[in-house]
Amino acid sequence: MAAAIFDQQERRQWRDRAAAYADSFGHLCGHTAPALLDAVAVRPGSRLLDVGTGTGTVAALAVERGAAVTAADAEPSMVAYARDRVPAAHIVEAILPELPFDDGVFDAVVANFVLNHVGDPRTAVAELRRVTRPGGRVGVTIWPYPQPPLQRLWADAVEVPGLVRPAERVSVAPELDFARTPSGLAGLLSEAGLGEVGCDTVTWEHVTDAEDWWSGPASGIASIGQLVVAQTPEVVDRIHVRYLELAAAYQRADGMLALPTAALLASGTA
Repeated sequence: MAAAIFDQQERRQWRDRAAAYADSFGHLCGHTAPALLDAVAVRPGSRLLDVGTGTGTVAALAVERGAAVTAADAEPSMVAYARDRVPAAHIVEAILPELPFDDGVFDAVVANFVLNHVGDPRTAVAELRRVTRPGGRVGVTIWPYPQPPLQRLWADAVEVPGLVRPAERVSVAPELDFARTPSGLAGLLSEAGLGEVGCDTVTWEHVTDAEDWWSGPASGIASIGQLVVAQTPEVVDRIHVRYLELAAAYQRADGMLALPTAALLASGTA
C-alpha cells in the first residue's frame, strides 16, 4: 500500500510535464545516456528496453547505435513526446513494475534515473531482470546521497522565510528503501539476482543558463518543483532571489552556470 501511494504521487507530479522537463532537467539526466548504454553492451541489433524513457534521450541514442529499441513510460505526455522524437523506437505506456513484456525478451534493459521515482525499488529491479534474457545486461542510474553541489543548491535555495512544506507528501517506506550509495545500489541489483554487478560514480559539470535552470522548478518539475509551486508568489520570489545568489558561485566568465554533480551507474548480468 505504501509503495502504491508513493507511485501515485509520482505520477501526479509528472503529469503533462514532458515539455517542461525536456527544456530543463531533461538535459541534465541525458548526460549519463552514453555510459549507461556502454554498461549494458548495446550494439547494432541489440534488443533494448528503455524503462522510464521520459522524453526519449536514451532511446534516441540507442537507435543511433543501431539497436532495436522498445521504450516505456508511465506518463502519457512523456510517451507522446518520445514517440515524436524517436519514431524508430516502439514506445508504450507502461507502469513499472508491471511491464507488458514476456520473460527474457530483451538483450539489455536500462532505467535512467527511474529508481528514484518508484515506491518499491527492489520489486522494480526484479521486473527489469525478468524481461532480460539470461546473460543479458541490466543497467540503472540514480542520484546519490549525500547530494552533490547541483542538488544541494536547490535544497539551500528553498530555505527562505515563509516556506511551507506540504504535509501530504510521502517518501519511500523505510522497509522498501535502499542506501543511495555505490554499495547500496549494487546490493539492490545483487538482491534481484543479477550477477557480475558493478557500480561507478559518474561526475560532470552541468552547464546551463541560470534562468533556464530555474524554469524547471518554477514549472513544478521534480520534487523540488512541487515544493516551489506549492508556495505563495511572494515566497516563490524569495526562492528565486536566493537561488540566483547561490548560483552566482558557479557562474563562468561567459555568464553560464557550471554546476558540479554526480550519478551512480550500476549494472549486472541476468
